[in-house]
Amino acid sequence: MARKVTTQRKVVMTAIAWTLGILIFFPILWTFLTSFKTEADAIASPPQFLFFHWTTESYAEVQSRSNYLSHFMNSVIISFGSTLIGLIIAIPAAWAMAFSPTKRTKDVLMWMLSTKMMPPVGALIPIYLMFRNSGLLDSRLGLVIILTLINLPIIVWMLYTYFKEIPGEILEAARMDGASLAKEIIYVLTPMAVPGIASTLLLNIILAWNEAFWTLNLTASKAAPLTAFIASYSSPEGLFYAKLSAASTMAIAPILILGWFSQKQLVRGLTFGAVK
Repeated sequence: MARKVTTQRKVVMTAIAWTLGILIFFPILWTFLTSFKTEADAIASPPQFLFFHWTTESYAEVQSRSNYLSHFMNSVIISFGSTLIGLIIAIPAAWAMAFSPTKRTKDVLMWMLSTKMMPPVGALIPIYLMFRNSGLLDSRLGLVIILTLINLPIIVWMLYTYFKEIPGEILEAARMDGASLAKEIIYVLTPMAVPGIASTLLLNIILAWNEAFWTLNLTASKAAPLTAFIASYSSPEGLFYAKLSAASTMAIAPILILGWFSQKQLVRGLTFGAVK
């Protein structure tokens, strides 16, 4: 029998949820508002929240100074490409760990997760040298490879968790019907795990889109994504907050829109198997 929730408790929990939501969203709102200020208004003290001279001059200057579409296409190719390649590798790996485990499976999973604990700067020099010698510096292919590798442990872990919730008897029935391993994964397992795969895909696109360390250190101009586009507005002469905010707003807008329209699928996938 479900426990009755009082009206007072609903009000309190709703207020807490709204407060946390506003606190989390406020930096994005402040960046958006600052992008419509002049540089003088952006550094005014005390800060001006709504009552300032609204202008789009920062957006116009950003557009004239940078090729936004080129950076945007680089981000799309790098984030989607690395995520799709990661899924192609991770789905069979997660299947093997979930349905054909060995005594070393947990050790392998923990080892994969431990690689995310290493500071990226610790591997920068060897990776930079390998990329330089392989001709992968400042290339989309190089960034796709490195982002695939750094996000692969997360993809495998998420898919492994989702696959563990699928009854193994269903796959055994497919084998008894004569399904090969490839057909078992493609036609039986994958359709049943669509919510989990979709949420994994969306989350890793966001992670790849926001990755700054590797994109700033392994690119210069040709393959520079939107993270480099933002960083270009931080110069030795100082920070130009209005222009930096305009560039940041243009960079995060696509991923915010993607997250907004896919939020139901994302929540469904993240809670996949949590409620029986």
